[in-house]
Amino acid sequence: MRLPYLFTICTSIGLLVVACGQNTEPVTEASQSEVMASSAPDQPQTSAASQSATESSATGMAAGVSWNVPGRWQVQGPRTMRIATYAIPQAEGDPESGECAVFFFGTGQGGSIELNITRWRDQFESADGKSAALNQQKSTINGLTVTTVSVAGTYMASMGPMFQSGAAKKSGYKMAGAIIEAPEGNVFIKITGPAKTIDAAEEEIKALLSSLKK
Repeated sequence: MRLPYLFTICTSIGLLVVACGQNTEPVTEASQSEVMASSAPDQPQTSAASQSATESSATGMAAGVSWNVPGRWQVQGPRTMRIATYAIPQAEGDPESGECAVFFFGTGQGGSIELNITRWRDQFESADGKSAALNQQKSTINGLTVTTVSVAGTYMASMGPMFQSGAAKKSGYKMAGAIIEAPEGNVFIKITGPAKTIDAAEEEIKALLSSLKK
């Protein structure tokens, strides 16, 4: 499944998520070796990502909603302003791993959905230096309204106040974002990483969003 199609899911895609308010998002790098799935000799092999999409190693919760964490992803320690951070194992040939960041700033906090989507889009640029094209979809997942976006290109890592773009530029990156309209306020999921790594995690991202529930 390709990323643009991924985000048309309804009851079936996802962050990081996020950017907003007057808070500052720290730039982080997570590293994690890819875990390969084993299979019986007479059975067709499946990728680690496909297998872990149906497995959950942990659960997360914020603002009155919960979700399952794909089994292949590694739960990271506490980070400033984040509800949770998960490291996504890097694909072979990619320079680093991916990251899923989950944010909740409080009821009525964090800025509007459109404002955050604009900020995410502005963190990417195309090969000609212009803003990268962003795909956006709104769907209902287990009774929750979820806005999902995807964008690819050169990623300008967020730095400084108001999540302005910093000097660090990473080419060949992708982002999968989701904003969940939870009972207690918006939850932001921002998933970023090298393109192959995010492509390899598509089923896991889909499974995480499909597991959302009140």
